[in-house]
Amino acid sequence: MKSFVLAGGCFWCLDSAFMQFKGVSDVLCGYMGGDVDNPTYEAVCTGTTNHAEVAEVFFNEDEIAADTILDIFFTLHDPRQLNRQGNDIGTQYRSELFYRSEGEKALFEAALERAKDLWEGELVTAITPASTFWDAEEYHQDFFAKNPNQGYCNAVVAPKMAKVRKAFMAFAK
Repeated sequence: MKSFVLAGGCFWCLDSAFMQFKGVSDVLCGYMGGDVDNPTYEAVCTGTTNHAEVAEVFFNEDEIAADTILDIFFTLHDPRQLNRQGNDIGTQYRSELFYRSEGEKALFEAALERAKDLWEGELVTAITPASTFWDAEEYHQDFFAKNPNQGYCNAVVAPKMAKVRKAFMAFAK
């Protein structure tokens, strides 16, 4: 089992989007990249902790390639938006890939290059060494699955899920 730690806007979107693909066994929402121990959602939302909302995506490479996971990531969010995704504004919504080895760093750099073919303009996705992963509060885990009729889920999460499902239909569960 392999995992990547990815930041691309709201972690609810990342969680629900990735869970619809074969080979993805789990997604854990959390925080990374900041300088405060044990951050809370409320503190992260102030922008003072420097953490990003992240999703650790666990996948089986025998069922879905690492490159496919990264291509889904770059299709799912807009990597041209600095410190935001749509109306979600703040450093916690930045686009960032957190690597744990030089091999992961190379995979991330190659994926960023591929993403330049998908998007016009400058991509602002950062590729940085991983730091401590802090689990998000329990109510953030599997949020869409638990709250499919919630307003944000209908307006923001569901369309992103549909976008990547259409683009990567061959990998859908």
